[in-house]
Amino acid sequence: MARNKLVVPGSENALNGMKEEIANEFGVQLGADTTARANGSVGGEMTKRLVALGEQAMRNRQGQ
Repeated sequence: MARNKLVVPGSENALNGMKEEIANEFGVQLGADTTARANGSVGGEMTKRLVALGEQAMRNRQGQ
């Protein structure tokens, strides 16, 4: 995440927590010694979950 600017300042800890949680679920040890495919699967799942959270937030706002 070092090269990416966070849209929400202070969200880095939450994102890192999500990354670690997903890595544990997938049985992936994150790091340079892990394959790009394994590390990428964690990033892909993070994206899916973040999009789902965003969609849910949008639905909730429309329902108000």
